[in-house]
Amino acid sequence: MQRFTGVLGIISIVGLAYLMSNNRKKIDWKLVVWGIVLQVGFAAFILMTPIGRPFFGWVDTIIRGLLSLSDKGSDFLFSSFVTGKVEAPLLNFAFRVLPTIIFFSALMAAAYHLGVMQWIIKWIARAMQKTLGTSGSETLSASANIFVGQTEAPLLVRPFIRDMTKSELMAIMTAGFATVAGGVMAVYVKMLSDIPGIAGHLMAASIMSAPAALVIAKIIYPETEESLTSGDLKMVVEKVDTNLVEAVGRGATDGMSLALNVAAMLVAFVAIIAGINVLLGFAGLSLEQILGWTFSPLAWTMGVPWNEAGVVGSLMGQKLVLTELIAYSNLSAMLASHSTALSLKSEIIASYALCGFANFASVGIQIGGIGGIAPSRRGDLAALAFRAMFGGALASWMTASLAGLML
Repeated sequence: MQRFTGVLGIISIVGLAYLMSNNRKKIDWKLVVWGIVLQVGFAAFILMTPIGRPFFGWVDTIIRGLLSLSDKGSDFLFSSFVTGKVEAPLLNFAFRVLPTIIFFSALMAAAYHLGVMQWIIKWIARAMQKTLGTSGSETLSASANIFVGQTEAPLLVRPFIRDMTKSELMAIMTAGFATVAGGVMAVYVKMLSDIPGIAGHLMAASIMSAPAALVIAKIIYPETEESLTSGDLKMVVEKVDTNLVEAVGRGATDGMSLALNVAAMLVAFVAIIAGINVLLGFAGLSLEQILGWTFSPLAWTMGVPWNEAGVVGSLMGQKLVLTELIAYSNLSAMLASHSTALSLKSEIIASYALCGFANFASVGIQIGGIGGIAPSRRGDLAALAFRAMFGGALASWMTASLAGLML
């Protein structure tokens, strides 16, 4: 019976989105139903079919193989610094996780330069658009979010953002909050390497969350205007590099910047959490406890056993209030220390639920990033941002609920 609580999770999440809707009478329930059907289809193919499971097992093997190549590079650069005087968690993060970002950033840049990513995104977007009936621009951006970040994906539809409807803006923002970029995903694979098949699961989470984001966005902000890109949309990507070598070099440089940003965020937020817990400690509480109490009912509806829902709920709250990086880092620490007895199913559901950029820090990133592309829409972006952030979280949790149903 516990397996089927995920149905309650999906119903609860759609209900929360309905309560947040700005125009409930205009919700296109046909789109919502087809979107959920598409997401269920993705989930069933990935997690249950004799084709999908081996395929994503193969994806997991490939990604782990690529991560081992990243280790070769970090070993060459840092092996002489590895002594017994430095704590193991620091060694793992500084000399394994951060170089992974640089390697995968270079790899993604090469794939874009060769046109591989554009081809994959085009076919995913076409499948979603034909099924859901969403506009070309919002579907293309949502599809790109499976592989790239919340400010990079909108670049694929840059010429259209100025004239997008508010519902389309909501859709591209929600999709950005509901997924993670490929380079950062590689970091989380590294962090959660103790979970069997984690690379395939996180890739599946991003694929499943793309249609979920469109469903949630269209419930929260239904389309009431005429879209300029209601038909198919040709992807236009500017070639910024003259050759493959330059693309790899630029990707590595961008990855270094991202790695430093990740390290800085960890230092800052870990310190902030420690400070908050000092204050809450006077009342015998901690931030993790409060977040666990708040989100444990929702974690239970997603398929997590009640005795483990407090832990998973706390991680969900940390992802929303702080960042998914902190939440994944804490989950990784639990796995390494065996301090919390989570079942494998709960670990996997948690990994799906945390797989998205929906947090308060990302609100500013999206307003600044997309607003820089279309300054005239900055006011609309600011007005939609917090609804889109919560919508992105709901989309990730819907994906986790489906995973809970099929595990």
